[in-house]
Amino acid sequence: MTTADTGSRMANLVYKRVSTDQQSTDRQNLVLAEAGIEDLVVFEETAGTSSRLHPPERPKFGELLTYARPGDTVHISEMFRLVRGTGHILDVLDVLHRAQVALRIHDGAFFAMDLTARHPRTGELLSTVKFMVQTLAAAGELQRDLQRELTYDGLRAAEARATSADAARPSRPTRPTVCAPRT
Repeated sequence: MTTADTGSRMANLVYKRVSTDQQSTDRQNLVLAEAGIEDLVVFEETAGTSSRLHPPERPKFGELLTYARPGDTVHISEMFRLVRGTGHILDVLDVLHRAQVALRIHDGAFFAMDLTARHPRTGELLSTVKFMVQTLAAAGELQRDLQRELTYDGLRAAEARATSADAARPSRPTRPTVCAPRT
């Protein structure tokens, strides 16, 4: 796809991120490969780049924003690889809108949603789009928080089982220590 006025090629920018070094981008790679995106320019964060950081503060997303030109498209496998909270989502949508960069989400709750719909007179994100984004982001936050709580509770239960199993285990009798007589 090229722009008619400049003849320059619009870029397909891919952003990938995992939270920990125990995770991989395999699932993201699969989703993006299935999307059939051509001529990719990939920006992949180092494993462990915090999701709590505002996306423009992350090194590779910052590079992506610097590289992006009007008409380019940012591709992500799912919204929560890019942002976590509702505030960050709306901020990122605004940053991309001002840069005239499109966003395509290829899987998850935001798949195939038009997140670019703006009011024709004010230019602001449509209220219905904003509502859907906030609702889906809140549901994602709830899911993540519940998962964190369940993981914590599971770890505590396993710890308690291990402690009670150790306490219930009969102790082995110790052998009397035989000392050589002193001379």
